Amino acid sequence: MNEKAAFTHLDSEGNARMVDVSAKPRVKRTATASGRIELAPATLAMIREQQIAKGNVLATARIAGIMAAKRTADLIPLCHTIGIEHVEVDFEFEETGIAIRARAICTDKTGIEMEALTAVSVAALTIYDMCKAVDRQMRITNITLIEKTKEELA
Repeated sequence: MNEKAAFTHLDSEGNARMVDVSAKPRVKRTATASGRIELAPATLAMIREQQIAKGNVLATARIAGIMAAKRTADLIPLCHTIGIEHVEVDFEFEETGIAIRARAICTDKTGIEMEALTAVSVAALTIYDMCKAVDRQMRITNITLIEKTKEELA
């Protein structure tokens, strides 16, 4: 394995380690992630019409995703704590489910992709939790990083 392809969170003996980012400059970073939850047509209708007994599913999932992004370093052991400046979580109804998209922004020394992925994951899990009493066939799928950027500060 070449040096560039080496696992950055492992030392030379294979032990887990936190990457040292102390010498890196702060830059503006963004990340966008997406995922999907497949639901029965009747469940989709109930969500649209706000008939799920636990409340407004998408409003709750949006807040859960945002909160989760802010707690990513508490959930992923070697993830750095970063100053998140913005997180948005959006949903789009599809024929067989709901598409979830999260975008996160920070100005820091390391990326924000884990926060965007965590936002999507927890938003999907929240939808699952809120709908599990009416839909036993739900599936969370295709959680992926769509894009990440970094922009040097002036």
